[in-house]
Amino acid sequence: MSSYSYKLEVAEGQPNRLAAGWLFVALGSLIFGGGVPVAMIVLSRMPVVSELVPWGNKTFGTAITVHVELTVLIWFLACAGILWSINSTARNVALGWAGIWLTVIGSFIFTFAPFFGSENPLMNNYIPVLDDTTYLVGLIVVGIGFSLFMLRSLIDSCPMGDLNSGGGVLRFGLHTGLVASVLSVVGLIATYVLMSGDYDSHDYYELLFWGGGHILQFTHTQLMCVAWLWLATIVGLSIKASPRIILVILVLGFLPVLYGVLIYFLYDVDSSEHIVAFTDQMIWGSGIAALPIGIMLFFAFFTNRKEQQYSPEWMSLLFSIILFGAGGLIGYLISGTNVTIPAHYHGSIVAVTLAFMGVIYYLLPKLGFAVPSSKWAFWQPALYGFGQLMHVIGLAWSGSHGVQRKTAGAEQGLETFSEQAAMIIMGIGGGISVVGGLVFLVVVLKSIRDGRAQAIA
Repeated sequence: MSSYSYKLEVAEGQPNRLAAGWLFVALGSLIFGGGVPVAMIVLSRMPVVSELVPWGNKTFGTAITVHVELTVLIWFLACAGILWSINSTARNVALGWAGIWLTVIGSFIFTFAPFFGSENPLMNNYIPVLDDTTYLVGLIVVGIGFSLFMLRSLIDSCPMGDLNSGGGVLRFGLHTGLVASVLSVVGLIATYVLMSGDYDSHDYYELLFWGGGHILQFTHTQLMCVAWLWLATIVGLSIKASPRIILVILVLGFLPVLYGVLIYFLYDVDSSEHIVAFTDQMIWGSGIAALPIGIMLFFAFFTNRKEQQYSPEWMSLLFSIILFGAGGLIGYLISGTNVTIPAHYHGSIVAVTLAFMGVIYYLLPKLGFAVPSSKWAFWQPALYGFGQLMHVIGLAWSGSHGVQRKTAGAEQGLETFSEQAAMIIMGIGGGISVVGGLVFLVVVLKSIRDGRAQAIA
């Protein structure tokens, strides 16, 4: 059976520089969001340690809010910006840079808002917020910035070309991810306009980000599938599915986005039916594309081993697929509002992150930087992925004992040895993954420094 190639051409010139700009935004989001906030979150849930420091749910909530905003929202949007930039023309570059700088300015505003008195964390889904004007202004500036960049990407993306080719199918995946992100913003605006109930602050933001937040997840999933196929070709996996088959899979993966739009026409945004419909959309639609592609690529690791290139991209792809599978399986164990829920979405989120890390490793020399150090770069995805696997297993185990999500310290109610052991595993895994994230930053920043030094020389 034939093996097919799935590759994207990397644009040069201005699109290349825009991609490098988004790379710096992505790295900044990890630097500011993956350090102190993550340490506070992990330690505040660990037995013994959490009792030694006088933090409660308010400190925990503030830390986790900033962490999620930076390491999920901004990191994912910046990685999407990298992919859409390399798939764009050289037109309307100023609009692209305006989007980048507004995203940076808004991120700085909400990141440092807690140091100027912003508190009141509201742990709503998708985009938790601090119920404070300064913080919310930062989020709005980010939203305007990335919306401008999406507009530029809609206007100036490269044509998809031949959809019977691997490159054409990957560009189709990029386009559908872009359309999903645009529709998520439209959903957010529609919810804001159509909401009519009298809500407390938490319920208000929960509903405000509910529909658009669900739709946005399909942007991440479509882009992850593109990254998987691209990385698989880069590392020499034998891909037996033809571009036509992959195209059908990606179309199926995009259909839940259209159903999300339909939900706005079927149900009032204030209704319980609206909430349930988007929940069902995620349950039944999130794995439609990723599941068959992930299974196919996972088994490809066990064939034509001599032809595979054991590189950072290879390791990133392997652990990305493993984490996505783990997150999906844990999703079927969810019952109630315990920490099984974050175990599920951490698996899925980290899967997307690892896929983007692999793409960044590949793109570094193409963006004018040095090839990353092979030894450190190769083991970094394994370190990060294994730590996160321990993290989600510990959370899922704790969830089976009813430990509630969005709590910290004594409020978790860790009474039995099993509950404490599970959270210790979670904490150790979280610590390992933090080290893995730091190694990624060191490797990439060293590549950037070395590349600039070579250019000057």
